[in-house]
Amino acid sequence: MAYDPGAIDATLAAAVGDEPGLIAELREAFTDSAQRALIALESANGADDWRAAAWRLKGLAASFGAVRLMSLATEAATGPSRDAVMLRKLKRAVARL
Repeated sequence: MAYDPGAIDATLAAAVGDEPGLIAELREAFTDSAQRALIALESANGADDWRAAAWRLKGLAASFGAVRLMSLATEAATGPSRDAVMLRKLKRAVARL
């Protein structure tokens, strides 16, 4: 699955129209929320916390059309908790936003 840097902006533009300032603010809010979701994954106490944080990240990604991040978050939620390799993949995906 390839990363499409325009997907998030296209989703935001569809929602708010041609408002570059608003799109930039929403993109920043999305990135901040994704960072907080990663922190929740890192600090998860057990499998239930890990899964809940991964599903929240997936929902956030879905709201913004971040398909690659959605896929990874699903994989994290259904895989072993506190998976260091998965956490690195998620961090890379968020960094590319």
